[in-house]
Amino acid sequence: MDSQIRKQLVSGATLLFLAVLFGAFGAHGLKQFVSPEKLITFETGVRYHFYHSFGIILLALTKKSFPEIKLNSSFICFVLGIIFFSLNCYLYVLTGIKFFAMIVPIGGLLFMIGWM
Repeated sequence: MDSQIRKQLVSGATLLFLAVLFGAFGAHGLKQFVSPEKLITFETGVRYHFYHSFGIILLALTKKSFPEIKLNSSFICFVLGIIFFSLNCYLYVLTGIKFFAMIVPIGGLLFMIGWM
């Protein structure tokens, strides 16, 4: 198996592990500490974290089946999108610092670019 495909599969699986971890933390550890509105923000971060982690795995499997297709930029956009979107949703909810919420749309834009 191509080392790049292996890297993408491992990255996707690791990001899925983290999505489950953050999802469990949000479902079981945050309810008593944050407002319902902030909990929704956290859950949105988790949801998009899941979607795009699966997207990374889908990219790797597509590349394995169709090696001529260039999908590296989509992989990079999805990883950066998770960082800018999901991670900043988490940080905003946990810290209350508005700056983190202001970065979230950059992640959304990266997700859209990745899918294009």
